Amino acid sequence: MPDALKPHKGRGAVSALDGRYAVRSVESSAEAAGPSAPPETVLTAMRAGKIISHNNSPDVPFDRSINPYQGCEHGCIYCYARPSHSYLDLSPGIDFETRIFYKPNAPERLLDAWEKPGYECKPITIGANTDPYQPAERTTGVTRQLLQLFRKHEHPVNLITKGTLIERDMDLLAWLAERNLCSVAISLPTMDRSLKRIMEPRVPAAEARLKVIERLAESGVPVSALVAPVIPAINDAEIERIVEAVAAAGAAHASYIFLRLPHEVRPLFEQWLDVHFAERAAHVMSLVRQASGGRDYDNRFGIRQRGRGPYADMLASRFRAACRRHGIGAERYQHTLDCSRFLPPGRQQLDLNL
Repeated sequence: MPDALKPHKGRGAVSALDGRYAVRSVESSAEAAGPSAPPETVLTAMRAGKIISHNNSPDVPFDRSINPYQGCEHGCIYCYARPSHSYLDLSPGIDFETRIFYKPNAPERLLDAWEKPGYECKPITIGANTDPYQPAERTTGVTRQLLQLFRKHEHPVNLITKGTLIERDMDLLAWLAERNLCSVAISLPTMDRSLKRIMEPRVPAAEARLKVIERLAESGVPVSALVAPVIPAINDAEIERIVEAVAAAGAAHASYIFLRLPHEVRPLFEQWLDVHFAERAAHVMSLVRQASGGRDYDNRFGIRQRGRGPYADMLASRFRAACRRHGIGAERYQHTLDCSRFLPPGRQQLDLNL
């Protein structure tokens, strides 16, 4: 195995691949620590100029989101947010999961956005890029601070996570759900413990995430499951097993996303295949290309998340059939939340003065 491709226990990437904007190689924090030292996590504050991101993508079921973190210690090799570290002149590989940036002024920036006269209340998704309940949240508490504002101002919010730390905030989520102000999607791409350890190394086990789904459902929080990504010849055989498990746990809907390989994610994923699945790496990429019109990745809206062609159609058919069998919805789930309750900052004080 080349020295550049070295798996580390608890890490997903096997290299410090340069970002696409690098004009020269930049030594990663892992390399600086020395060849025998395991890469350590470095947590750094990053003040946000604004906190709500907007998108107009027709295949994304929300148009605004918040990401309290940049980088993610969960280490999922397939994460489509990895290329964002290139903007910081850091590696989308090992740096993405060891150089974590958090936004301590996120609550302040959120209030700023809500105070603007022209603000229109629509549900905001937390966790569209990086996980809001990754390990750093235990230290920073940024996600909980944001949720406290959503509760105080009765603003609708959707959350996406694979972290069980969300249980800490069950009090806030139950309160919001009682007023139709929140929903949660739990990501679960594999039930195989050995595969999880190399595909999403610092993510809680599938059993723990199923318990979270169960607790959310019992607390009245609308909860769905996200099988993401489906990777050919890696976890595609698990579709039926996962759907059965999340349905039994209480998920009302399930959806899936086909493996996406934008920018630096493709070479990082191929390196990971060469290290962990050398005997089937060529077959995996052949199936990926079959579902992407002969390319490694088809980034067109409507195709990038499901693929196309016979293999992609077979996955879609299997997924729909599994959901029907277990009595849960199979289409892209977007719970309709109540936007009429929103109390803009300052409204409460104004009411006291009347």
